[in-house]
Formats: sequence, structure tokens, C-alpha cells
Amino acid sequence: MIRNPDTLLFVRKTVAQVVSLVKLPVQCLQLFTGSKSFRDNPILGNGWLNLLGLHVVRVVVAAGVTRFRFLCLSGFATREQRATYLRDGYLKIENFLPPEEFDRLKNEVENVRGDVRQCVQGDTLTQRILLDDNSLATLPSCRKLLSEKTFSRLMRFAASRNTSPVYYLQCIRSNAIAGKPDPQRNLHSDTFHSTMKAWLFVDDVSEENGPFTYVPGSHRLTIARLKWEYQQSLLGSRLKDSYGARGSLRIEEADLAKLGLPRPVAFKVPRNTLIIGDTHGFHRRGEATQVSSRMELWAFSRSNPFNPWPGLNLDWYRRISHFAIKKYLSSQDKKAERKGMRASWHRVPEDTMRRSGHAQQPIVCEATAANDASHSEVA
Repeated sequence: MIRNPDTLLFVRKTVAQVVSLVKLPVQCLQLFTGSKSFRDNPILGNGWLNLLGLHVVRVVVAAGVTRFRFLCLSGFATREQRATYLRDGYLKIENFLPPEEFDRLKNEVENVRGDVRQCVQGDTLTQRILLDDNSLATLPSCRKLLSEKTFSRLMRFAASRNTSPVYYLQCIRSNAIAGKPDPQRNLHSDTFHSTMKAWLFVDDVSEENGPFTYVPGSHRLTIARLKWEYQQSLLGSRLKDSYGARGSLRIEEADLAKLGLPRPVAFKVPRNTLIIGDTHGFHRRGEATQVSSRMELWAFSRSNPFNPWPGLNLDWYRRISHFAIKKYLSSQDKKAERKGMRASWHRVPEDTMRRSGHAQQPIVCEATAANDASHSEVA
């Protein structure tokens, strides 16, 4: 056992240097992936490299590759849908499903049971059930929607990726516990390149339950947006907001005009409305005016922004994705358990999301370290 303090300090520094050298090749390779954290990757957060334009080059190249993939998948959406999405950064389609089909789906969702995971962020609870084959076996209306050709193709176009998004049933419970303000209520961009999220709202959405809010056209790379990205990258890991330092940049609403952008639009929409958004654009979860919840079918897709190949919609790839997600969550459970904590996305009772008997009621739980689930990007 080493007892000399100086020797111990030397050993620790040596080990740290060796670990840094081992990590260096991986960190270099991450330049060509969707890795975004200035704080976790010293190359992405290097002040001199970003002064020379590293971050901005990644933003521009990723945008060009994404536009090529949009072109490859242009047949998956109508001309009007393509024009609207590429111009505004979102699509809004009310009365998306025929009334009878929506009623059946709504009944399924409101009485759902399954493997429910919950994330605590400030005073908000986000609850999800992964829609894998096991879940869909008991949800025939959801399964029918996800396999419907027009819907599937539209989602893949918006993602600029010819593979199925990851789908969840999701419940957002606002003001459900005592805690800090929900960080998802700050205007932000999820990452440096185009990504897709979508919501088919099972509930009416109003100011009461925190409407999804988006800044139209903020996904486009204007000169002003590139200058702003450059300025943010110079701060990089020194950004005060921890989410920003990890690559999900925040912006104040008062600063939108400096970028030539309009005011945010809050999507206060009736149930059975589908919203698809490019979350490279600035968006946030709206301020909920009371204790409330909203249920939705939620989709997410993010790919390597530097890969020009749009992919193939293969069923085995979807199954592998679901397997990997469940394995990752399980590993996080075990890791948190060893520390005497709970994972950021932790299990809660399987009837937590059910509406029967407790519609619109908060789920009270003890806030923990999961309050800072910095990897979570939900709205």
C-alpha cells in the first residue's frame, strides 16, 4: 500500500494521463458521429479548435448530409408536407386518425399497463412505456397505426432516416412534485444537427398542461444562426447551463429577434393532432398553469448526421434497437442500485400511467439525483 502522499499523487496523475491517452482515439472518432457534449469530449470542447471553427464545420456538414437524405426520401411525403417541414421545421395535422380509430387508440392508452419508466426533471414527471413487440401485442390500435404505410413513411421522411423511429406511450405530469423549475421549459436545441420527435396527442393540449412550443424556421442554418453557434462553441464546456455544456444549447426568448427569428408558437391543439418537429430548431415544453398531465404517443429518431446513407427499413434493426434500449436501462438500474440511488429512468408501478380512477392526479414521489437527468430531452 502506498502511504507517501507525494507518491500517491504522482500515481493518480499518471493513471489519469494513461486513461486520457486510451480515450483519445475514441474521442477523435466521435468527431464523425452525433456526439455533441463539449464537457464530456475535450476535443469537441477544445477552445482553440472551436475558435478555428470545428463546431460550426460539424454543423454545416451535418446539415448538408441531412439535406441529401431528405432528397433521397422525398417520395415518402407529399410536396406540401415536404415544403412545410423544410420551411417551418414542423408539421401539424389535426384529426389525424378517423374518429372511430382514435377512440379505440385513446381507450387503449388510457388503460395501459406495462413496463413504465419515469424521469424526474424539476417539478415534472415524464412516464414512458416502450412500444416494442411485447407491448404492442396488447395494444392492437397502436400496432395498427405504427404499421400503417402512410404514417410510417411520413415519420421516416421527417427523420431523414429510412428506419423506424423509437415509439413510446408517454405521459407528462406537470407541477406533480415539489422541485426546481422543469429545465425542459427553457428554449433549446436538442443537438447540432436535425433530429425528429413527434407527438400524437391523446388529450387536448392547452396552457393548463404545458403545450409543446416551437420557434418556426429556427432549424434553418442562416448566417445569424451560424454566428450564434460559433459564439456558443467558444464557451463550450464553460457554458453555465449544464445541458448547454453537454451540447443541448439554450437560448433566451429575448435573443430570438437577434437571429431574425419570430416568437415561439405554442401548439394548443385538440386531441388527435399529430405534431412532427425537427428538434435542431428551438423548442420547449410550455409552462403548465396547474397540476396537470397530457398523454401522447411519442416518437424519437436520431442518426449519425455524417452518414449519407438513409438506411433500410428492416424489422431486425427495429428489434435490435429495442433490445439495446432495454439492456441499457437495465444496466443503469444496476449501476444506480450499487450506489444506493435510482436510475434517471427508473421503474414505477405498471399501472402508473392508467387513467382509470385517477385521471389528472399527480404521482407524488421523492425527488432524487434523477432530477438532473441531463441526457433526457423531452418536451
